[in-house]
Amino acid sequence: MLLTHLSLKNYRNYNSQEVTFANHVNIILGENAQGKTNLMEAIYVLAMAKSHRTANDKELIRWEAEYAKIEGRAMKRNGPLSLQLVVSKKGKKAKINHIEQRKLSQYIGHLPVVLFAPEDLYLVKGGPQVRRRFIDMEIGQISPVYMHDLSLYQKILQQRNHYLKALQTRQQRDETMLSVLTEQLVELAAKITLKRYEFLRLLQKWAEPIHHEISRGLENLSIRYHPSVDVSEKIELSRIVEAYSEKFVKIKEKEIERGLTLAGPHRDDLSFDVNGKDVQTFGSQGQQRTTALSVKLAEIELIFKETGDYPILLLDDVLSELDDFRQTHLLNAIRQKVQTFVTTTSIDGIEHDVIKEAAVYHVCSGQITQ
Repeated sequence: MLLTHLSLKNYRNYNSQEVTFANHVNIILGENAQGKTNLMEAIYVLAMAKSHRTANDKELIRWEAEYAKIEGRAMKRNGPLSLQLVVSKKGKKAKINHIEQRKLSQYIGHLPVVLFAPEDLYLVKGGPQVRRRFIDMEIGQISPVYMHDLSLYQKILQQRNHYLKALQTRQQRDETMLSVLTEQLVELAAKITLKRYEFLRLLQKWAEPIHHEISRGLENLSIRYHPSVDVSEKIELSRIVEAYSEKFVKIKEKEIERGLTLAGPHRDDLSFDVNGKDVQTFGSQGQQRTTALSVKLAEIELIFKETGDYPILLLDDVLSELDDFRQTHLLNAIRQKVQTFVTTTSIDGIEHDVIKEAAVYHVCSGQITQ
């Protein structure tokens, strides 16, 4: 997968910008607050139809403009690809090869990306919502069905919470509707839970040897999934449906009392163990960084295995966060394999051949020059 050309219109601090990229490593150089991270974000938004930095799409639109437009041309294993995403105050419109997509879930995944930024340390250190978002965005790139199920789940969850609140305040007394919503929620919750479990097993398979190598053979990484119901290696979808149904019967009165859905994928979490200890609680900062790096490199291999295309790698101001050994390992892993975008204020002191051979772009006040 190669992103060959990017066009921005009214995006953040970019008025109008066209840029053509090199096939391997592209270094985006510039001082802070000039537009380096905005460029990386634009590539991410083109791929995922949402930002990793904000939930408010209006922030993506240049000041006093009516809309923001991102267009990209890419080369995939099976041929050229044209993508367009327009963000306005009314919503988003996405096109693949000039054909408008009815649902964003049909759009996501055509341009697979892996983003690694300093805030990705929060994958290990942050709250459960950070890790849930990570799982959802990564599975969404390899399974459009998952994104559809997740979107539907969130809508039904909202309806169910609203109805539970009405029962709590006695605005409603009939529990029939609650049963209907619970049944719908259970079916989707089971599908999402099974998919997450399968994905994390694959991620563990790729991340474990990578982590072992980066830690010079001293550490073993394991990834543990914490869903609302028990899931094991041989469990089937029907059994997960059954487990959720039983769970909701048990907690029904508590949910009405709280006016809130107390089980389901929206409450999932995962944890990372190194040598049997939770990295979030007991790991050093070095171990946390190694874990985050291992997971990101594992994502690259997993996406390639599942789709046949290597994803684009976005390294947003992250090289300076890694020591020389981890930095070298990362650069060796991507060499001649993954198209990579690197933002940094300086490449002084980085002696790796990958950096010396890279195409360099300069960003100043929302203008890109080579």
